[in-house]
Amino acid sequence: MSKALYRKYRSKSLDEIVGQKHVTDILARSIEQGRISHAYLLTGPRGVGKTSIARILAHAINKLPYDEDKTNLDIIEIDAASNNGVEDVRDLREKVQIAPVSAAKKIYIIDEVHMLSKPAFNALLKTLEEPPEHVVFILATTDVDKLPATIISRTQRFSFRAITKSEAVNHLKQIAKAEKIIIDDEALELIAERGDGSMRDSISLLDQLASLSGDKEPINVSLIEASIGLAPRTTVENLLTAVENHDIAGIVSQLDIAYDQGVNGVILSQQLTKRVRELIVEKPQLLSLLDSLLDVAKSSQPNLKLLSTLGSYAAPKIATTKTVALSSPALEVSATIAELEKQATRAKPKVVVKPIEAETSANKTDEAKIEPAEFNWDKLIENTRKNYVAIFSVLQKCNYILEDNQLTLYTGNKFYKKKLDDVRYNSLLHKSLQEVGVFGLDIHTIPTAPPPKDSQAAAVAAIMGGGEEVAVEDNGN
Repeated sequence: MSKALYRKYRSKSLDEIVGQKHVTDILARSIEQGRISHAYLLTGPRGVGKTSIARILAHAINKLPYDEDKTNLDIIEIDAASNNGVEDVRDLREKVQIAPVSAAKKIYIIDEVHMLSKPAFNALLKTLEEPPEHVVFILATTDVDKLPATIISRTQRFSFRAITKSEAVNHLKQIAKAEKIIIDDEALELIAERGDGSMRDSISLLDQLASLSGDKEPINVSLIEASIGLAPRTTVENLLTAVENHDIAGIVSQLDIAYDQGVNGVILSQQLTKRVRELIVEKPQLLSLLDSLLDVAKSSQPNLKLLSTLGSYAAPKIATTKTVALSSPALEVSATIAELEKQATRAKPKVVVKPIEAETSANKTDEAKIEPAEFNWDKLIENTRKNYVAIFSVLQKCNYILEDNQLTLYTGNKFYKKKLDDVRYNSLLHKSLQEVGVFGLDIHTIPTAPPPKDSQAAAVAAIMGGGEEVAVEDNGN
């Protein structure tokens, strides 16, 4: 039976360890100088060489040749995941008192040491603090945060880092060459990416792909995508294009294609995250999308969560105007009406209505300016009454002003403003506008009544901090 590649190419000396030179150099010098600690702690992500270095270090301390296939009675490996009780540690405490059989040191390698129970840690603490002269502990863990500080403080700690993409690619090339595996550089890079910093995972994936490809058929990107359930790169690019173009239908279509090919939402979100990260300097507007994509993997329904994330980002954004309440006391108005009229005239924005240019393409409909005369408010209200009752109840109480392509809705209070600013209501409003033939409007909501039309009243309202125009009937009294 053939041996798995990650076992066949496991490092057998400190010099062969990939990507951990900051650790191997220190250990090599300390062994050369005979400066051996009573306890070492190796921490870092999975598949980066912690167990390999623990075994190499154990043999180097005892000046023994490293042979993975041979068992040495003085090098004991313990899996803390299955031997994590206090009784297991008490048994270990008794055995450490026994002298080595043939080597200079009895060495205990405890893998995944964070899995020990709290009573087990307490039982280990005294032995770890003052072990017999002939004992060395080498602890390894992927989750150092779960270790008690008292354990960490009694060890020499070495922090391993994730393998870089270039380091992984170079090592995979050497293995592929030795195994006569035909693979192109682009495929090697994709394998290294999927390894996510783990050399062991990268080698295992190469081993898996080598068994799928023929003797003369090279391993390429398409084969990798099909075999491990990745979406084609064109799908990732098409999704991002649809998001930037606010094309909801395009997003749904591309997701359906990916899901039909067996790609799940978690994998696709990871591919999108990686691609957005590559584009973030060129397109910083995608930063908020990147943040939202990170939540997809946490969802119980990742496929729907991904659709919601991309659709929300692509949906039309709501432009709102924030109001600030005036808390200062009212000022005495000493200006004359004529002066107030001049102030109101200067403060009032000038509205320029541009004629609609002749369209050269049907695709430019959304870019045309909307003439106030072409906009029918009553028609919009009637459409919402028939089709969208929820928004009709709010919209019918609003006043509006249309300037260029900006529709300002005066809601009269904050409650109605909040309703219209809600994504669901805003989506219905845009849909209703399109159904009555109006496209490309920017919608602003203001939680007050519209400003008075009369210039004198507008001037007074401006000085007094706002107000509502009210018609007063003359009863003859």
